[in-house]
Amino acid sequence: MAFKTDIQIAREAKKRPIQEIGDKLGIPSDHLLPYGHDKAKVSQDFINSVQDRPDGKLILVTAINPTPAGEGKTTTTVGLGDGLNAIGKKAAICIREASLGPNFGMKGGAAGGGYAQGVPMEEMNLHFTGDFHAITSAQNLLSAMIDNHISWGNACEIDVRRVVWRRVVDMNDRALRQITASLGGVATGFPRQTGFDIPVASEVMAILCLAKNLEDLQRRLGDMIVAYRRDRSPIYCRDIKADGAMTVLLRDAMQPNLVQTLENNPAFVHGGPFANIAHGCNSVTATTTALKLADYVVTEAGFGADLGAEKFMNIKCRKAGLAPSCVVVVATVRAMKMNGGVAKADLGTENVDAVKKGCPNLGRHIENVKSFGVPVVVAINHFVTDTDAEVQAVKDYVSSMGSEAILCQHWAKGSEGTKELATRVAEIADADMANFAPLYGDDLSLFEKIETVAKRIYRADEVLADKKIRDQLKEWEAAGYGKLPVCMAKTQYSFTTDPNRRGAPTGHSVPVREVRLSAGAGFVVVICGEIMTMPGLPRVPAAESIRINDEGLVEGLF
Repeated sequence: MAFKTDIQIAREAKKRPIQEIGDKLGIPSDHLLPYGHDKAKVSQDFINSVQDRPDGKLILVTAINPTPAGEGKTTTTVGLGDGLNAIGKKAAICIREASLGPNFGMKGGAAGGGYAQGVPMEEMNLHFTGDFHAITSAQNLLSAMIDNHISWGNACEIDVRRVVWRRVVDMNDRALRQITASLGGVATGFPRQTGFDIPVASEVMAILCLAKNLEDLQRRLGDMIVAYRRDRSPIYCRDIKADGAMTVLLRDAMQPNLVQTLENNPAFVHGGPFANIAHGCNSVTATTTALKLADYVVTEAGFGADLGAEKFMNIKCRKAGLAPSCVVVVATVRAMKMNGGVAKADLGTENVDAVKKGCPNLGRHIENVKSFGVPVVVAINHFVTDTDAEVQAVKDYVSSMGSEAILCQHWAKGSEGTKELATRVAEIADADMANFAPLYGDDLSLFEKIETVAKRIYRADEVLADKKIRDQLKEWEAAGYGKLPVCMAKTQYSFTTDPNRRGAPTGHSVPVREVRLSAGAGFVVVICGEIMTMPGLPRVPAAESIRINDEGLVEGLF
């Protein structure tokens, strides 16, 4: 049986005018700033006007460690949101925006899949409302102003060897990871080593996603450390006087984007930090606004629960005062078989023993999420090759972990395939069973926080960090940054820093290669193993298959 592609399904969507979608949440049309007919930004004035309303229930969707077999976290997020609406609940979803880098690299798109998608799918995966371009411009404006400040006398006494601010470009370009800038003589400036990050790893992206309003945005931008003097004292963005202009560039980007699902339910798509190299959650503004407008808000956190969910709990919830009522962990039979040692080519053959062998990866995530005091439900994202015996093996394993697993067929059936999950999630949320608390307190030392995540989430025996890194952490503590949470930058494919170690390994070490202070965002980035803040393209990038066909339609996004 031939199945339609995601893009074919998205093109057949019966979209409603965005004003009708806003009306479902009580957003007046004059507070929607339309970008065409099917997407709009929600005005800050309207957001300010609903702050005295009570909050709805917050539901987090996370997943096992990703495998080439696919897990479908965003698809499940959309499907669950549609399912809640289908059973008569007032629900909205909150997901992240797609980055051009992975869209043209390995992934090809990020709006859900099958009959559980956000639309307009093509626009969401390309330029959308321009938020990422605004972030790129703001980040690079600051870079230009730093170099200009040095060129025109360097009143702040910046040590050109200690400029820590990096430029960004929204493309996977490994050639830009390390560069030499300002060559060409006196008029060009002082030559120095620097590099580019991808915007989803940038501090400006993190700040946009954590700021509560424009005033908070500008304050956080001003707090960013961009360089150091010879005496190691910090230079802030506000010292370069760039925070005001950057806020102007980000003014529209701060307003959440409203779109719709294939079933015409409201979806906020805003912000997009990666979870392997940043904090992996959509914006606080979008989430808190949705909570004021809907009774249930379904949001996601990137990659596996060891990254996205951990950062959602320890960073986003801590900073924004949020508390999830329920967590859904997405798993697939195919991924369980891969964790059990089955090759991708053999996933279509029934192998219950391999499913059982791979389930400990899922079990580790269930344990980890429960450690935050939040009830867990497992969503088995169904593939047509799954057999009843394989599905039952996952259900039996999850039951042995004290949770329950529900088969979900939203990819093929839309909300009809998630009604059982939606009903159970709503019951759990309404029962107020959660007793949420972050994994560690503010008063632990920065290194102790790193160790806590490494040992309790990754199940590592130790953290390896040389004296230079430990001394740097102590310097930041002495400067008043010791209460910040840590943001671990680590491979998404494993609990370890080795992307090839699947399952639920123990007895490993976590090597820390570098630490970066994001003073404006309010966390310390801890770069572990070989993870890069500027990805590269794969051998065969998705861009090779993306084109405009003879009918003028985009092909290759999926």
